[in-house]
Order: sequence, then C-alpha cells, then structure tokens
Amino acid sequence: MIKSNNLHIIIAEDDEDDADVITEIFKKNPNFDKVSLVSNGEELLNYLKNSSNEVPDVILTDINMPIVDGIEALQEILNTDVLKTIPCFIYSTSINPAYKEKCDLLGVKAYLIKPYSIEGFEEIPKQIIKIIEQQ
Repeated sequence: MIKSNNLHIIIAEDDEDDADVITEIFKKNPNFDKVSLVSNGEELLNYLKNSSNEVPDVILTDINMPIVDGIEALQEILNTDVLKTIPCFIYSTSINPAYKEKCDLLGVKAYLIKPYSIEGFEEIPKQIIKIIEQQ
C-alpha cells in the first residue's frame, strides 16, 4: 500500500496558466511535500529516466501536449518495470471516450476532467489521495 502523505508528485502540463494553478493547489495540500513540474511528455520521460532525480510517488499528466503527449508518455512509463508501480493519473479537458478507454487499458488509476474553476482544481489532489488510499 502506498503512503498517502509526504508525497512527491510530478505534473506534466503544457498550459502555463493551468500549470501555475495546479502546482499551487498541490503545494497547499498537506499530503504533498514536493511538486515537480514538466511541460510535456518528453520532459516527463527524461525526468523519470534521470537517475539523479527522486522517483515520484505520483504522476499526473495532461493528455494534449506537444512533442510527446500524456498517453504516449504513460505507455512508456507503464511498460517500464521500475516505473510501472507509480500511480499514474490523467487529467484533460477532453471527455473523448477513446482517450479514457486507452487510459483504462494502460492501467491509469483515474481519468480526471480538468476543471474550469479554482474550486474544481482543489478537488484533484483530494481525488488522487482518495484513490491512492483505496489501493
């Protein structure tokens, strides 16, 4: 069972405004000690492959990003022995059922819809903690 406090999360988000909001929300949540931010799937993969970086406890990624999108990054992460045990979450403005199906097949813990309000963003860490605690 994964711990649900003092967590390190890495977030892949290419939209600067959303990145600022989601980073601040996670920094304010008492369950998360460290928040790392990258701007696309390629940067996420490079971060995870760099042995000098601390392995995160949780991964949250947007889907639609340049270079390598969130689903492509998670395909590689969830097929890598040392990384596949990290709980991975997708959040997106897209409610495309094909995306959700791909994520379910990959083993993503949850497909979260990106909110349009600060209050909605504040629910994301709570949803992640709830899911982690149920594992």
